Amino acid sequence: MITAIYPGTFDPITLGHMDVIRRISRLYEKVVVSVVMNIEKKPLFDIEERVELIRKAVRDLQNVEVSCSIELLSDFVRNYENPVIVKGLRNLVDYEYETTMAVFNKKLNPDLETFFITADQKYTYVSSTAVRQLALYGSDLSEYVPADVAEAVAKKIEYWRGTE
Repeated sequence: MITAIYPGTFDPITLGHMDVIRRISRLYEKVVVSVVMNIEKKPLFDIEERVELIRKAVRDLQNVEVSCSIELLSDFVRNYENPVIVKGLRNLVDYEYETTMAVFNKKLNPDLETFFITADQKYTYVSSTAVRQLALYGSDLSEYVPADVAEAVAKKIEYWRGTE
């Protein structure tokens, strides 16, 4: 059995991410969505909150599990049988970044392969960063994130504003 590892910061998970998860869950027997740390980003949600939001979002997908990791992806995948990394690509910027990461991961773990899946056209402009920005201005997020996530983002922004 091949285990597809879909890593990302998912802050928050978007409908674009969900589309990729659904599509890869049809291709692989087991999918692990792994919330990873990115030191270049200041997250809205802590890692445990992101894991919980993703678990709610994928609850109808029987072959998908959610995990998190603070180790190198090339090391994390060693916990799984026949792992491959799957990354979604929205545009050329994603391609450049993700191919660089794939080369690093291959260098660190020569047995590891990375596969890319292109984003559905309707999600090519959707990013977690854009969602967080829209949320700051009170925009409706229903076209961009699952309903549970939209609610959690609104609560987090409300809390954040109250503590400034």
